[in-house]
Amino acid sequence: MYQLHLDKADFLSQYWQQQPTVIRQGFTNFVDPIEADELAGLAMEEEISSRLVFTEGDNWRIQQGPITDFSQLGEQNWQLLVQAVNHFAEQTHPFCDSFRFLPDWRFDDLMVSFAMPGGGVGPHIDNYDVFIIQGSGSRRWTVGPLGQYQQRNNDANSPLIEDFEPIIDTVLAPGDILYIPPGFPHRGFTLEPSMSYSMGFRAPSQQELLGELADYMLDNHLGQQRFVSKSETLPAAILSEQQQQGIMQLVADLAADPRQYQSVLGRLLSQSRFDLDINEMEPELTEDELDDAIADGATLQRIGGLKVLLLEHDNQLRLFANGDIFPLPQATPEQLSQLAEARCLSAEQLTLLCEQDAIKALLLSWINAGYYYLTE
Repeated sequence: MYQLHLDKADFLSQYWQQQPTVIRQGFTNFVDPIEADELAGLAMEEEISSRLVFTEGDNWRIQQGPITDFSQLGEQNWQLLVQAVNHFAEQTHPFCDSFRFLPDWRFDDLMVSFAMPGGGVGPHIDNYDVFIIQGSGSRRWTVGPLGQYQQRNNDANSPLIEDFEPIIDTVLAPGDILYIPPGFPHRGFTLEPSMSYSMGFRAPSQQELLGELADYMLDNHLGQQRFVSKSETLPAAILSEQQQQGIMQLVADLAADPRQYQSVLGRLLSQSRFDLDINEMEPELTEDELDDAIADGATLQRIGGLKVLLLEHDNQLRLFANGDIFPLPQATPEQLSQLAEARCLSAEQLTLLCEQDAIKALLLSWINAGYYYLTE
């Protein structure tokens, strides 16, 4: 249903993380995967991140969710934004899957917005890649060049910047896509009641990598090696440049060791920034009940937003999911690849996979943990 019309090889070589571009009719005959009323319902939930943005002249005011009353909003100058809609609205999954020419570990979430005329979020800069897909209605978007921009009203805490000279100034119609790499300023202005969809793709920061590395070292009682120096020739109050480099080399050695960094990356990149819609099985499903369900033709569906990752050339046979490590030493590389890649496993696929006791036990534990669910 959601077929992305894009020369992917050309896009990756010419635009990805390099320059913004407009993709006209990236989706032909586009149909909104979620209705505005359903989006408003999600915004009322405590566990779902949402906000209202009000346009007030040259300024914008934010009201954080949950949003309990929409009756006083009026017919213009506001926008509703809901994060991680793919975690809670199963019908958005085929839409998200159309962007799987990019790796799962980069995919952050699907943010959906509904805006009335005049609604928008003001000029700002994101530190991640974003595809903005226009749904029903139309919006005008402007994008500026890379550069140094002043925070709005000289407020260091403001997420907004001062206006910029656009290099893209366009109106998006249903099915059009605007791609914006990290660092390019942009803003949207709603021309008529509109649905918009933002596919965010994010890479880890140095801070996140170091934080995860430290947590992994502490959790596993690793990183006990201390700096050793054979030369102490400078005055007592001076730390020599050689010693500075030697001490920091301890960190570099950890970061260069696959036995350490693979676990760190797998745990970090399989986590989601937003809550997953996890519903643990109560009572827990038994092995016999799983066998019966598979025999009856049941399929196994992954919940929205759950990342199951496999590292190329990993030093162990294992999977990563939701920040945890799942060893599967008896599995074949083909089985691991299938478990990581497939969002839905058929009864036939399950039958073959469950011939391996360790895989069967893993799938049963994932079902009971609420990561997967059985469907007819």
